[in-house]
Amino acid sequence: MGPLRRGLIAATAALPPGAALAGTCDTVRPGWDGVPVTIWGEAAALFSTPAALFLLAASATATLLRSAWGALVVCVLWSGLTMVITAADPGGLRALARSEGCAASPAIFIAAVALLCGAMILYTTRKR
Repeated sequence: MGPLRRGLIAATAALPPGAALAGTCDTVRPGWDGVPVTIWGEAAALFSTPAALFLLAASATATLLRSAWGALVVCVLWSGLTMVITAADPGGLRALARSEGCAASPAIFIAAVALLCGAMILYTTRKR
């Protein structure tokens, strides 16, 4: 790789995201209004997805029935959902969305899911 190509790659990488990357937010957040998303807004958006709403209902059901096996299955499903959210980004679309401001870190969502799963396991495994 010659010095010209290295320079072009470095210059392209140093450019801030602009109009050329505007399609990222249209893909990740179709109705985005241009205001940067906060970490709390990202958690609310992730908890309002159909998969998360289904898992919240399943968590409530397993907890109300005090089913330890049900809680374990739901926790495994929550783990799968958080893995898909954080790790399954082959095109780097979420990283681009974070740099443009239409997505934020899912840290609050992950912490809330971890607390929910821990509480479910502790509650359902206690003796009656």
